[in-house]
Amino acid sequence: MPIVVTLDEMLVRRKVKSRDLAAHVGITEANLSLLKSGKVKGVRFETLSAICEYLQCQPGDLLVWVPHDGEETDGQRGA
Repeated sequence: MPIVVTLDEMLVRRKVKSRDLAAHVGITEANLSLLKSGKVKGVRFETLSAICEYLQCQPGDLLVWVPHDGEETDGQRGA
C-alpha cells in the first residue's frame, strides 16, 4: 500500500517536538518514531484524532497516497 506518512513535515511546520506530541497523544516516542517512518501497518483513529487535534490539522495533511508506477488512479482495480 503506497501510503506516505508526512508527520515529520507537519511537526516542522508547527514547530512541535516529537516528545511533546507523544506525551499529548499518550504513546511512546518509539511508537511515534515508527509512525513517522511509515513502519506501521495501521494507526488507530483515536491516535490519529489526537495527533490532528494537537497539530491542528486534518488526517490528509499527515497521510498521502502515492500510486505505484502503472497503478490505476481512478479507484478501479485491475482484474
